[in-house]
Amino acid sequence: MAKTKIKICGLRRMQDIEYANMLMPDYIGFILAEGFARSITAEDAVEFSGKLDSRIKRVGVFVNQPEEMAAEYVKRGIVQYIQLHGSEDNTYICRLRQKAGKGCNIIKAAKIKDAGDIEEAMAYKCDYLLLDAGSGVQAGGNGITFDWKLVKNINKPFFLAGGICAGNAREAVEITRPYAVDASSSMETDGFKDFNKMKEFIDVVRSL
Repeated sequence: MAKTKIKICGLRRMQDIEYANMLMPDYIGFILAEGFARSITAEDAVEFSGKLDSRIKRVGVFVNQPEEMAAEYVKRGIVQYIQLHGSEDNTYICRLRQKAGKGCNIIKAAKIKDAGDIEEAMAYKCDYLLLDAGSGVQAGGNGITFDWKLVKNINKPFFLAGGICAGNAREAVEITRPYAVDASSSMETDGFKDFNKMKEFIDVVRSL
């Protein structure tokens, strides 16, 4: 089995970029939708992406925003992956591909409460799925898990999100066999990324 990849989402300070450069997760996420706890500006995204180690893949997280806006981040080389965390459908995804052009990798997030949600998620015409908990105040980063035993027979690579931390990462990977695990709020102390939590989480996943 291929090694499970790691994504740390919600980086919003230069200090977070420094942590990432030291720990080298496979992916990091920038929240490029307004109004969320970890949102950053386009200017921040440009600055942070320029300082991030080029071996780490950059994901821009968007929530029900115009395709042109998301596509522009790819065209400018600020992000390489677009994560859709709202109600975007296959029509939106197809238009986004046309506007972003080659090199656009699309991750579609799906909130999972039951087996039916898994089935619906598999119909998305994305490159990767992101399976997250079907509850919580925000579009993501709520630190809530869902029943991982629901994850069966997924037809494309997927990121597993929702309350994953060093303490449960082994169980999550063993049950679901994801392409990648995605952590955000569980990597924080008092609302900010915590180097030690990030390191412990990454060390556990890399040991599997």
